[in-house]
Amino acid sequence: MLEAKVSESCPNSRVPTKAKIRIAIADDHPIFRDGLCRLLSLEKDFDVVGQVEDGLHVSEVLQQCDPDILLLDLNMPGLSGLAALQRLQAASSRTRVILLTASDNQHEFVQALKLGSCGIVQKQTATELLIDSIRRVNAGEIWLDNRMTAEVMKAFAKSSDSGPRREKPLLSDREKEIVQLVAQGFRNKEIGEKLFISEQTVKNHLHNIFDKLGVSDRLELALYAIHHRLIDQT
Repeated sequence: MLEAKVSESCPNSRVPTKAKIRIAIADDHPIFRDGLCRLLSLEKDFDVVGQVEDGLHVSEVLQQCDPDILLLDLNMPGLSGLAALQRLQAASSRTRVILLTASDNQHEFVQALKLGSCGIVQKQTATELLIDSIRRVNAGEIWLDNRMTAEVMKAFAKSSDSGPRREKPLLSDREKEIVQLVAQGFRNKEIGEKLFISEQTVKNHLHNIFDKLGVSDRLELALYAIHHRLIDQT
């Protein structure tokens, strides 16, 4: 049976230090996993706290290490990345997940996003973009690289009953502000506080935005924002 590998930097209780992004890695290829650990450890604001080599032990490493970010391989023995995501969603895990994949299956990407993945990074992606994705997802954003976003949007539309996207009438300046904040991971109450409006007013704006753009939920809205460059996405 495969065993979870938890790094020695994962204590039972956290010691107060400068805030670092705590990262766990789940991937069944030792060379890739070890190489990724070494690369990420070079970043001063990253702390790689644990790693596992199959999907069955993902919950275990999260319970032991409480990482901020989990880099999760899509295809692993024992339990796939998608199945692991289902378990994490059911457990209401606070850890934000970035899916790592060599696949180009857009329908799997859509499923991963619906199951709570906050980002998707292909394994052939440049290291700099992976590092950027970790920081952005940790800050509350959804991450898809530009060449992937359009295809995911199309696949998302096919799996939804919301109908074709409508780009008119144009969004007001206030609606654009709200779209940007939603895409950055802020909830309705936080958006209201930032914009000095009530939470109910935010909900009313979102209802109008969904209707104008033909999206059905916050995830689709965030993907729309990335695709149409309504937020700064490299």
